[in-house]
Order: sequence, then C-alpha cells, then structure tokens
Amino acid sequence: MFEKILIANRGEIALRIIRTCREMGIKSVAVYSTADRESLHVRFADEAVCIGPPSSSESYLSIPKIMAAVEITNADAIHPGYGFLSENADFAEVCAEYGIKFIGPTPDHIRKMGDKVTAKDTMIKAGVPVIPGSEGLVKDVKHAIKIATEIGYPVILKATAGGGGKGMRIVWNEEELEPNWDMARQEARASFGNDGIYLEKYIEEPRHIEFQIAGDQNGNVVHLSERDCSIQRRHQKLVEECPSPFMTPELREKMGKAAVLAGSFIKYEGVGTVEFLVDKYRNFYFMEMNTRIQVEHPVTEEVIDHDLIKEQIKIAAGEMITGGDYLPAAHAIECRINAEDPFNNFRPSPGKILSFHSSKGHGVRVDTHVYAGYTIPPYYDSMIAKLICRAPTREECITKMERALDEFIIEGVKTTVPFHKRLMKDERFRSGNFHTGFLNDFNLEE
Repeated sequence: MFEKILIANRGEIALRIIRTCREMGIKSVAVYSTADRESLHVRFADEAVCIGPPSSSESYLSIPKIMAAVEITNADAIHPGYGFLSENADFAEVCAEYGIKFIGPTPDHIRKMGDKVTAKDTMIKAGVPVIPGSEGLVKDVKHAIKIATEIGYPVILKATAGGGGKGMRIVWNEEELEPNWDMARQEARASFGNDGIYLEKYIEEPRHIEFQIAGDQNGNVVHLSERDCSIQRRHQKLVEECPSPFMTPELREKMGKAAVLAGSFIKYEGVGTVEFLVDKYRNFYFMEMNTRIQVEHPVTEEVIDHDLIKEQIKIAAGEMITGGDYLPAAHAIECRINAEDPFNNFRPSPGKILSFHSSKGHGVRVDTHVYAGYTIPPYYDSMIAKLICRAPTREECITKMERALDEFIIEGVKTTVPFHKRLMKDERFRSGNFHTGFLNDFNLEE
C-alpha cells in the first residue's frame, strides 16, 4: 500500500480524497494555487505545496509543477480527482516514467476512451450498442450533410475531445448544418485545442443513465449499479440519483452487462463510468466513458455502502476486487450546490460567504470545501458543495432532500439552492417523468 499520496486537484474532491487517505493510514499532500490558500483541502492535508498563481494553466494543469511537488514531498502516488489532469494520458505517462503510481487507468485506457471517436469504434468492436453516426471524424461540412441525410435529422455535432457540452450542436435540418458546423468547430478549438467533430443521430427525449464500473489489474470487472443524470442544463448535470426511476430489473441487467463488457474488452483498471443514452422505448446506446471518479460518485456510495475512493486506491495498489455486481439497496439523490444565480441564467456568483450552515440529520451527507468567511474564487468551476440524501424509497428521499435544502443556508453569494427546492416540488420530477431536455421549459421565474 502507498505511504503518501499527492492529490493533483482542489476543492471538495481533494478534501474527499484526503479523508479516505487518513482512514487508510496514508499521508496526504495537497497542492494549491494562491487563490486556494484558504481552502479546507489545504488545511486538512498532512502537507501542502503552493504550485502557482490562480490560472489553472499555471497551477493545476502544470505537469512540471505537480511533479516538482511530488519530488519535494516524496509522494509515491498521485490521485488526480476529476477534471484538470484526471483524463490526461500524457500526465499518466509522466507519472509512470518517474515511478509514481497514477491512481487511475493506464495511459492506453485514457487514450482509447478519452477520445469519443476512438471510444465509439472500440465499443463497436466490443459489441456494445452505439448511436448511429459517422465512422470517425467528419472531414468537412459536405461530408456532414451526406451522413445526416443518410441517417435522418435531427443530428448532433460533437467535439471528439469534448466534455461539459462544449463543441456540441443539435441540427434539425440541412439549412442549419453549416452554421452549426462552424460554431461547433470554433468552440471545440477554443475549449480543447482540437476542432475534430463527429456526427450522430440525435436521440429525442433521452435519459442520461450511466453505470459505475470497477476493474482490477487481474482483468476482473464489476458494475456498481446505475445513476440517472438526466436533470441537466446545457449538458451540465445538476441532479443525479440511484436507482433511476426509469429503470427496470431487465434493463438494469442488460445495461449492466454492456457496461461490464465495455470494461472487460479493454481490460480496464480502476473505477470508471460508462455513460448511455436511453430512449423512451428503453433502447440504450453507448455515449462515452469517463476514465476517472465522477462528481456524482457519492450517490453510488450511499446506495451500496462502499467507499469508491478507497476502491480506487486499493486497485492501484494491486489488490483484487471482491464480490460481484452491486444492486442498489436504498435510494439516493445528489443536488449540486453551485455558486450561481438560477434566476439570472445561472450566472456565476463568486465572492465571500458571510454565513454557512450545512444540512445535517440521518441519511444526509454534505461534501464541501467551503465555510463562513471563505471567498469563492472566480477562476474555477462554480460548484461549492454536494448535498446527498439517502432513504429507503424515492418518495422518502425527495422529502428528506426538501427538508435538507430548507436547512442549507449560504449568505453572501447566490446559489442554486432555490432552484433545487423548486425542482423537488415539481410533479413531473416527483413522478420520474423527465429527460435531458426537462429544464428547457422549467419555470425559473422568482
């Protein structure tokens, strides 16, 4: 087992990893930018190293600075968290070259599944259902029109290196294709330095359902049930839950087998998430794979009573997975609490938190790195907390979440708490009748 792990990340996920390290008797090293000097992950780590100014490119995305921090602290492993360098194959390779264990998949796994076109081709070979679309990248707009005509509109343009909805455009007819093609490429180039675009059939009214998987170094792969992530805005998830209210035992068995097949085919090592789109007839299609821990991993932890960060660390240390596929034994819902104004187009709201009271009680969990007096910097993602509730049934879980949201008090900045309160009362949400476009006509007026 590792003696000291450096966490190449910030905020709540860094603090989350530090806690598991402490429980496992492993020393932890935090890295931080000057903007994060007062963050809780810096205070609670055994050691902390400043790696640069606020800009991510000069701190959390700087491989030389992170490796320098490893050298001066004698860490023997790196946990990348999510975002930043967590799915960077070059970073994983540098770690291997220096004899530092990257707590995650191999560089080859990241490359195979990180590029969406390569991932889709790999899944076709594995026999996992995929959405009809282009074979590889689209060469030009004429090529795009030809494919779209063959498979039928609507279609969706996607950046091959994409994430978070960047470089993604829905096209309803041929007249819309060329301008959307140009915009998708420009956004992809600006966001990822890669303007490669592929095209797929657009699945109307889909559910976004993902399966958590884990694979060890001996080729064993299991799934840890599903998460429904269909409540999202501009392809950014806001609420996640397990089990999915759309799921049936038969569908879970089929999708679980497909997720395990995906991991087994590439001999996946570590924890990862196989994401699917599911249409109204419960046909499912592979969308992408995230080769890292997910923001919403606590939902899975709560329903199967299993520490996924500990699982990552144990797999990286060469330990075998024990047990088979997991089934949800309760219901859990996670609300992402972002420093955003939901009544002003979700505009970011950085600033000083004047008062902070997080929810408590049986079946209530809060993952956060902020506190009263903390100043939310404007340089990073606006998520400041995750509120997770667990109960025997979905109805009880929603009721518990309503109570927990009423107790969640943050003053000094705008947050998404009022949005979540309104969502929990919405009859369509409560009935489970929603899809990824649910928020398009959701009333957000104060």
